[in-house]
Amino acid sequence: MTVHSLRRTGAVTMSGLLIAALTACGSNEQAETNDPAETGPAADGETSTEGDAAGQAGEGESFAIALLLPESKTTRYEAFDRPLFEAAIAEQCPECTVIYSNADQDPAQQQEQAESALAQGIDVMVLDVVDATAGEAIVNNAKGQGVPVVAYDRLVAGADYYVSFDNAAVGELQAQTLLDMLEAEGTTSGDLVMINGSPTDGNAALFKEGAHGVFDASEFNIVAEFDTPDWSPDAAQQWMEGQLSALDMDSVVGVYAANDGTAGGAVTAMKGGGIEPLPPVTGQDAELAGIQRIVAGDQALTIYKAIVPEAEDAATAALALARGETPESSTELEGVPSTLLDPVAVTADNIMDTVVADGFYTVEDICTAEYADACAELGIE
Repeated sequence: MTVHSLRRTGAVTMSGLLIAALTACGSNEQAETNDPAETGPAADGETSTEGDAAGQAGEGESFAIALLLPESKTTRYEAFDRPLFEAAIAEQCPECTVIYSNADQDPAQQQEQAESALAQGIDVMVLDVVDATAGEAIVNNAKGQGVPVVAYDRLVAGADYYVSFDNAAVGELQAQTLLDMLEAEGTTSGDLVMINGSPTDGNAALFKEGAHGVFDASEFNIVAEFDTPDWSPDAAQQWMEGQLSALDMDSVVGVYAANDGTAGGAVTAMKGGGIEPLPPVTGQDAELAGIQRIVAGDQALTIYKAIVPEAEDAATAALALARGETPESSTELEGVPSTLLDPVAVTADNIMDTVVADGFYTVEDICTAEYADACAELGIE
């Protein structure tokens, strides 16, 4: 099954896999199976062994699939993308193996990891590039050896298939939700600060473009803007600390932060600088820390991108390509057959209807002792 769009976050069909993935997040032991309920993050180049599911689609097939993820500063990759992808492969192809590597935001390391996977005789590569330009060389090398490539989450030229979210729409949704919240409070103009993502990440450019499209058409004014190297929360914090003295913070009515990590850096900087109340801050990825900041009132919103259907779709496409088939797609981007999923804005008002309803987090995950009172006030229980 290929997921073409996710019109409602509750439409996730792999809740069992998500539960297994969440179970996996706390383990650092070497993997023994391809079931993420029994495995945790592993060393670069680790091969997950066969799943034990029997009688499912793909029985009798045996493909080697490389999964190359870009970094670990953003918690989603190790906590969700990897275990969910491995679970989807295990469900669809019990005899298949996944060769996993994380590049830790280093393009040269990702190149080495790709070459290592190819040397191991993989049948297909699922690639989430650190750097889009460097990623083209990885794709060309793979395809030169007859190995098809699924571009995962970030588009890279020359891939055989791409699955992600409508990333320009993500930026638009971040910006428009922020402006809607400001206008609901009676603020129709003022200064904004933009903390964008990594300049080497093609998705970050799309987030930025989408957000600018909304902000530039409004009565709000962008007074400072920063592209965050490597999506580093520390770099975002350091830059925001510099803005506390460079700007008239009394006039800053909102902070656009491209993801929850940079949002956390901005919030830490402003709280450390005595800014009170905090202006509303955006985010993305629905990280647990971001959801908890929303509960506490320190962050206004995040963008929830349901990773379950993304990982499931990537697994389905990878197996189709390994069989020599053409994956089903819903659109085309830069000549690459693509499937784009729909992002959802999460605020204090809809936490229960989004990340909790989908099983992404439980109330117990969110409402630890520090946040229990705030959760009760918001009806998160």
